[in-house]
Amino acid sequence: MNTRSRSTLFLIEQLIVVAVFSLCAAACIRILTDAYFTANNTRDISNALLVAESGAESYKATAGDIIKTAALMDGVSGNVGGSPAVVVYYDNQWQVCGEDLASYRLCLVSETTASLHTGEISVEKLTGEQLIAFTVVTHG
Repeated sequence: MNTRSRSTLFLIEQLIVVAVFSLCAAACIRILTDAYFTANNTRDISNALLVAESGAESYKATAGDIIKTAALMDGVSGNVGGSPAVVVYYDNQWQVCGEDLASYRLCLVSETTASLHTGEISVEKLTGEQLIAFTVVTHG
C-alpha cells in the first residue's frame, strides 16, 4: 500500500512539473513572438526614415524641382491631389522597384509659395500603415 501511495504522489508531482513547464514555454513563445514583430517594425521605421531623409535631401538639392527630384530618386513624377509629386516604390528589401513588386511607397508632394518650396514626405506600407511623415522646406 505504501508503494502505491508513493507512485501516486510521484505521478501528481510529474503532472505539476509538466504543467509549470508548459506555462513557462507558452510565456517564452509569447515574448519571442512580440520581440520578432517589434524588431520588424523597428527595421521598417528605420529604413523608412533613411529613404525619407534621402528624399528630403534630393528635394533640397534640386531646389524643389519635382522632375529633377524624381530623376535623382529613381521615382515617378506626377500629381497627387492637384499638386506636383514624386512617388517611389520599394520592395521588401527596401530596393527601388516597380509598383507591381512594391511593399512600401514614398510620396513627396510639393507646394510652392513665393520663393519657398514645401515638400510633404510620407513613407507607408502599401497596406496603408504610415511609417513616417514630415515636411521639408527649401528656397527656390
